Amino acid sequence: MTQTINKSALFNASCFALITTAFTFSIRAGILPQLGAEFNLSNEQLGFINSMWFLGFPISMILGGLLYHKVGPANIMRVAFVMHTLGILLTIYAGGYTTLLLSTLFIGFGNGCTEAACNPLIADMYTGDKMNKMLNRFHMWFPGGIVVGSLISKFMTDTGGVMAQWQTQMWVLMIPTVIYAVLFFGKAFPKPQVDEAMSITQNLKAMISPVFIFLFVTMSITAITEFGTTQWAEVILSSSGASGMLILALTTGVMAVSRFFAGPVVSKFGQTGILLIGAVLATIGIYMFSVVTGPLAYVAAVIFALGVAYFWPVMVGATAQRVPLSGALGMSIIGGVGMFSTAIWQPVIGSWIDGSRATMAAEGKIGEALELAAGQATLQKLLLFPIVLIVLFTIFYFWQKGKKPAVTAAAH
Repeated sequence: MTQTINKSALFNASCFALITTAFTFSIRAGILPQLGAEFNLSNEQLGFINSMWFLGFPISMILGGLLYHKVGPANIMRVAFVMHTLGILLTIYAGGYTTLLLSTLFIGFGNGCTEAACNPLIADMYTGDKMNKMLNRFHMWFPGGIVVGSLISKFMTDTGGVMAQWQTQMWVLMIPTVIYAVLFFGKAFPKPQVDEAMSITQNLKAMISPVFIFLFVTMSITAITEFGTTQWAEVILSSSGASGMLILALTTGVMAVSRFFAGPVVSKFGQTGILLIGAVLATIGIYMFSVVTGPLAYVAAVIFALGVAYFWPVMVGATAQRVPLSGALGMSIIGGVGMFSTAIWQPVIGSWIDGSRATMAAEGKIGEALELAAGQATLQKLLLFPIVLIVLFTIFYFWQKGKKPAVTAAAH
């Protein structure tokens, strides 16, 4: 007897898994100063701990993509649960630097498994515009979860006592972890809609196509436009009279709301149109970040957030619809290159800040004026990424104009 597929339960479980990923990003960021003080770690060591998050993520995403059609999303999510649980517990009972490195790697691995399983799972449950809508609603929970996790961490830290302790805050991560495990437990999963994707050889052949190569290249640029800017904007704008924490909350909040209402937006402008509009808005937002101070920085945050909100889910959706034979592997590789790009460019951006700081110091700037000038100079260099995207997505818009996505079945 065929078991009925409970799409609602599977989708909700996927969302809680992504909330877990978001909490590992925001709550761990909130406890970073405590970890540094507790274990007497330098900022460089804390940086290496953070880098494990970005390293584990793409490794498991690509492995998950390779194995998706052999082991299925249910087994990949079982691995995600084990990795998340191990990572959280190893952090709570960490004895030092090495344990923290390992625990963060496990957590990153679990996060990558979530992306590798849930993206193709959602693509297999829904098609056409409904798939774009649901992928955006799924990805809404990464920025949404960061907002919630940041507020939880801030509340617990401000409360003081046991609530403020980093171990207590890490236990909070187990809540969405247990919820997604319970929701997934015992459920039937849909079969892949693209049977040809069962063959990795066919996946790889499909990836040797102009569209996939284009998406691969542009994904690396969209990812660093989003993550590179948000990661450094908080530090830079704290010297501009704006609250870095509020900028982060506002940016991720706008992204979450935008993704929730993505269905009609993507339907109206199409994948290629929304990517081009996003590149223009991201350019305007980063430019404003680089020249404004005080309250106007919050206006820049809204414009920037509207620009980058649809990048990640629409790029994944475009891969599923325009290169369907690339299968789960193609979607995982697109996501993986985004994370690898983020990891690779972070030290480069850091070196830009160091170089700008040295230049501005030589001109006689000191204190907050020095930090602000160095940061704004760096943001102007970051402008290169969305400007390149405007050119590339303009080409993509006219290239794909009139062409229907390869997968256009009616929404389920």
